Amino acid sequence: MDFRLRPVRYEELPGWPEDDPSPLFPAMADCRRHVIHVKPYRTGSLGVTADDLLPAFAAADENPPADAAAARVFFETWFTPFLIEPAEVPSGFVTAYYEPDVEVRAEADAEYRHPFYRRPDDLIDLDETNRPPTLDASYAFGRLDGETVAEYADRRAIDEGHLAGRGLEIAFARSRVDVFFAHIQGAARLRFADGRVLRITYAAKSGHPFSPIGRLLIDRGEIDAATVSMASIRAWLAAHPDRADDVLWHNRSYIFFREAPVTDLSRGPVAAAKVPLVAGRSLAVDRLIHTFGTPFHIASDSLTHIDRGRPFRRLMLALDTGTAITGPARGDLFIGSGEAAGVLAGNVRNAAHFHILIPRAAAKRFGHGKG
Repeated sequence: MDFRLRPVRYEELPGWPEDDPSPLFPAMADCRRHVIHVKPYRTGSLGVTADDLLPAFAAADENPPADAAAARVFFETWFTPFLIEPAEVPSGFVTAYYEPDVEVRAEADAEYRHPFYRRPDDLIDLDETNRPPTLDASYAFGRLDGETVAEYADRRAIDEGHLAGRGLEIAFARSRVDVFFAHIQGAARLRFADGRVLRITYAAKSGHPFSPIGRLLIDRGEIDAATVSMASIRAWLAAHPDRADDVLWHNRSYIFFREAPVTDLSRGPVAAAKVPLVAGRSLAVDRLIHTFGTPFHIASDSLTHIDRGRPFRRLMLALDTGTAITGPARGDLFIGSGEAAGVLAGNVRNAAHFHILIPRAAAKRFGHGKG
């Protein structure tokens, strides 16, 4: 592996005595139900398994803590913290995402004409058994045409009508940029004119590699690398409508959604772990390395705008993943839903220390005896 784990004491976790990890307990209970009644989470290459996590999940579900101190004692009892030390960089790195609110219409008109699409029936999952040699190993999806598997249509082709007339439209937005940024976040709350709210979440993607348009604009000298953010990218797109499509089409990856009825707007969207995200406490990780449901303590001295000027220091739960989230100490923080969450999320690009909490019964496999 290109990193190592170093066991530490809870006293070494920055901000641990002040943290309140109580919001993680309903999410752990949700994870337990998913693992038992639906399917276990895929084990990442690190080797933490769903079976390792289940006893702690059960204890969290059966005896939720009465206060923040009891919540910390729970984790101190059930888990051993390890600092993740990447081999080539001094620390990890975090960005953030949110669930946008997008005004939509059920039918297209002259103003609302940019669709959110469901997954097409000719889009198939790819793996080593069916991926043609013409497609790079990074392609997890492709197009089935009869008995032939090929690359799926990219963002430009779909924006120009590749899927039109197939009845895949969920709703229509006023702005192609709003659709694009919902793709980046992987979820959205769609608000209809009659007051109805429909939550949509990631279903699949076209398969093409993700190409960040912020990097493109920096490389072209359009945006300052020191100040790039979601807000600055949106401002550039709004100021250059004649060039916006060219920039958006640079990211060939296209996201398809599924409807997720809103039963409780106070809870987040259902993401990759198939349980609702918890605002400010959910983390997207590299699922090839880490296993959903694993707790992580994230500490960043430079990330201060989330907690009103204080360094970000929180225990979080791995409940999601993302194309750009690669590496053992790389995470995407779920901030919440709506415009205010978007403002906070759009400015997160910070170095951070990652501590992974491994169940004590499994800690000996990672070089820490009894924990």
